[in-house]
This record gives sequence, structure tokens and C-alpha cells, in this order.
Amino acid sequence: MNLDLSWILLGLPTAFILGWLASRLDLRQLRIENRRNPKAYFRGLNFLLNEQQDQAIDAFIEAVQQDPDTSELHFALGNLFRRRGEYERAVRVHEHLLSRGDLSEADRQRAQHALALDYLKAGLLDRAEDALIKLEGTPFQAQARLARLANYERSRDWPQAAEIARRLEDAEHGSFSGRLAHYLCEQAGAHLARGEVTQARDVLTQAVATAPSAPRARIELARLQMGQGQAAQACATLEEALSACPAATPLIAGPLAQAAQACGRAPIVLARLKDIYELAPALDVLEALVTLEAAAGSATSTRDWYVRHLEREPSLVAAAKWISGEKLEHEQFHPQVQRALDHAVKPLTRYRCAACGFEAKQHFWQCPGCQTWDSYPARRVEEL
Repeated sequence: MNLDLSWILLGLPTAFILGWLASRLDLRQLRIENRRNPKAYFRGLNFLLNEQQDQAIDAFIEAVQQDPDTSELHFALGNLFRRRGEYERAVRVHEHLLSRGDLSEADRQRAQHALALDYLKAGLLDRAEDALIKLEGTPFQAQARLARLANYERSRDWPQAAEIARRLEDAEHGSFSGRLAHYLCEQAGAHLARGEVTQARDVLTQAVATAPSAPRARIELARLQMGQGQAAQACATLEEALSACPAATPLIAGPLAQAAQACGRAPIVLARLKDIYELAPALDVLEALVTLEAAAGSATSTRDWYVRHLEREPSLVAAAKWISGEKLEHEQFHPQVQRALDHAVKPLTRYRCAACGFEAKQHFWQCPGCQTWDSYPARRVEEL
């Protein structure tokens, strides 16, 4: 019995000492690994800040290999691959994250969102849509819906785009009535292309009701009415547009002058456009006035309008229009001078996107460059 007790008394201190040594060895190993991992991570971060993406990727890969369970490094690596256009590698990184059983729910949702962005950037719209749908009911829901909206717009799936826009509006993420009206106008255009005039008219009427202060629906409805020989209705539609959306007056003035001449309301419309011009002179309103004055047979008055405009606005466009009908001292050089002026004013008569600066000869409701809606002002470049 004494022997057994002595062994116990001897064994306890020994076990304690061995346990203490083992713990010190584990702590030392842990410190070594901890020092090594941040070193690789911070080296990658330094490369990234210096825009040395190749070296940053190598450093992050090294850090991930040393600690495969670190999700943040995977996210950093996946985002780097996406920025470099290496979408397949980005997809593999984020799919690997999603396959892990120990990933937290928040990181799983974050990885799902990153995977959807990979597919969007790669142009794999079907896969992107599937990935975005899985984000419903997550903190990324609003971002996913906006991405789906852009996806449907790009593929011109207007009914689906309208459904997502309504959901966003119901969730109080802003007003989408303007976009909904644009979607209806796009659908009306498709109806007209198939010769479905009645359906196009109904859809445009719905677009006017959806966004009463938006000009596009009324302008396109008036164009349809003019095509059907209903000049009086077109004139009334455009006069309503003047009251509902005065900012779009330069876009409305030309078609309104045409409709007014066709239905015998030219004097009334001329008087109204004069009042508008006095308050806010614009090149397209000026051209509408000149058109109506010329139709009334007042050639002198039409040339006077250009002079009046020059008195109020320093406009090369108006000057070129005036000179085109002016007799010069050396008339033989008039054609060359006029060609030079016409060439100089061409860039000034374009429209410019306020979002990306893309310029075009015609006015677009959606910018062909950046796909932004209603980013083209109604006025020409010279007037901006």
C-alpha cells in the first residue's frame, strides 16, 4: 500500500510537468503559425494597395493554403479574381466556400451573393438569375433584386422587370413609376412592330396613368395617333404633355408644331410656344416657332426669330441658321462658309448623357452607353 501511494505521489508531479511542457509546445507552434499567417495576409494587402494584383493573389493563395478555414481570405481572393476578369477562378473560390459545412449562415449568404456577381460579370445571366433568386429573404435581397432588374432590362424581358420593380417599390426602395412607364412603352413598341395598334394604344394609355409626369408615353401616344391620321387627338395629347412635364418641352415642341399644322390649330399652338419661349428659350422650341411662322407665310419673321435668340443666348447653332439665308458681301464664298459652320455646329446639336457623357444625335430614354434611364436632358449640348 505504501508502494502504491509513493508511485501516485511521484506520478502526479510528473504528469503535471509533462502536460505543462506539451501546452508550451502547442502555444509555441500556434504563435509561429499566427505570425506566419498574418505576414502572408498583410503582404498580400500591401501588394493590393500598390495595385500589384498578381503578387497580391500569390500572397493570398499562400495564406489560404496555410489556413484553409479562413473564410475572409477566400472572399478577398475571389474578389480579386473577379476584378481581374478571371471569373472561372472566382466561381471556384466561392463555390468552395459554399460547399463548406462549417460556414456560418451570414458568410454563406455573402458567398452566394459573391457567386451571383461572378456569374453576372461573366455574362452567364441564367446562372446569375438562379444565384440571385436564392438571396430572397436575406440581407442581400435588395441588391439581388436590383441586379435581377438590370438583368431583365438587358435581356428586354419587360414583364419580369416590371414585377421586380413593383417588389422594390413595395419594399420602399424608391419610386419605380418612371421605369414602369418605360417598360410599358417598350412593350407598346413591340406591339406596333407586330401591327397590333389597338394593344399598343392601350399599353401607352396605361403608361400615361402609371407616370403622369413622364413625357415619353404621351409623346409616343401622339406619334401613334399621327400615324393613324388623328392629328387633333395627337395635338391634344402633346398639349397635355406640355402641362404635365414642362421640362420636356424641347422634345414636345417639334411634334406639337407638326400636329398643330395638320389639324388647323397652328395659331393657338404658336401663341402658346411663344409664351413658353419667352420664359425659357430653347433651340428646339425656336425651331418649332420658325416652322409655324414659315407655314403662316411670314419669311421675315422666321429670320427675326434667330436674331432674337442670339440677343438672348450666344448660340452658334442659331447663328448658322441665320447666316444660311443671309446674303454675304462675297456671296461666291457662301457655300464654303456655310459648310464650315454646319460642320462646327454638328457636335453642339447632340444630346449628352448626364451619367456617363455618351453623346448621340437623337434623344434616348435609356442611355446606350451606361443603360441609365432618363439620363439625357431634353436640351442640346450647346444649351447645357
